[in-house]
Amino acid sequence: MKYTSYEEYLKDLALADENIVVVTAENRALIRNLPAVLGPRFIDTGITEQAMIGTSAGLALRGRKPIVHALASFLSMRAFEFIRTDIGISGLPVKLTSFVPGFLSDGNGPTHQAIEDISLMRGIPGMQVYAPADNEDMILMLESIWKNNAPVYLRANTRAAVIQHTPFEIGKAEVISEGKDVTLMVYGMMLEQTLKTKEVLESFGLKVGLANMRSLAPIDEKYILNAATSSQLLVTIEDHFLTGGLYSILAEVFLKNRTTADVLPIALKTWFKPGLLSEVLEYEGFTGEKMAAKILDHLKIKHSLSDTKSQVVENTFDE
Repeated sequence: MKYTSYEEYLKDLALADENIVVVTAENRALIRNLPAVLGPRFIDTGITEQAMIGTSAGLALRGRKPIVHALASFLSMRAFEFIRTDIGISGLPVKLTSFVPGFLSDGNGPTHQAIEDISLMRGIPGMQVYAPADNEDMILMLESIWKNNAPVYLRANTRAAVIQHTPFEIGKAEVISEGKDVTLMVYGMMLEQTLKTKEVLESFGLKVGLANMRSLAPIDEKYILNAATSSQLLVTIEDHFLTGGLYSILAEVFLKNRTTADVLPIALKTWFKPGLLSEVLEYEGFTGEKMAAKILDHLKIKHSLSDTKSQVVENTFDE
């Protein structure tokens, strides 16, 4: 059966496995219809993310399989110590689904923005971290990430698919194209704008590679190293702080393997100004055209693209 929604997949999975327990901290956006289906196997702890994690850890210790839901900002930060201590240290197979991470929390201010969550979660030994590009990408990965025995952090994303995705494999990038001039590496909802960036760059005659880095921990080191040798410039694009995200992951991979590359990061250096998603992307400089302009500037290619000042991190390694 081909599933079209997170809830539909989770419902069938839970009905087939009585050990699955769906848990939430009063965040039911993805699972609105499951209480009536699962009865006592649906637990809402209220707005108590820390207690929710402790409860889920206890359930896991008793052989249950908790799948947990909360707003990304509160799940990753308010409950961080509990995730680290109760789940991480014990390596419990608790699955964490974070709602409205990154720019998907477009209308919210800094307190409700999760733009350091990748850094926090991948810093916990054994924690797997995934950021699907859209709803189709997310559903493709659910079977693999929910059936393994590791703790998992998932950046939920229900936006419509912008490409037809290839099958998901833990620890592997989805390579959309190969390019010798520029390779764009992106995760999450920013794939949509990055596809537009690719089109603009190709209109200037550049050969552009693009990869959906849907699995962030574990990461596809082999792909990263190959791209570093086959492409003139690597660009990391993420709705996350510069520190601890994909740019940091590349730095770690290169240092570990004693190699270097020219890398241009496009990331946030501070919290973003809230608004409609289109307004946020425009103001912060994350539209396809504005990102293309930054890349062309880095390559010293003349253009007339709009590139007004924004909060996007500048490459500090230009000569």
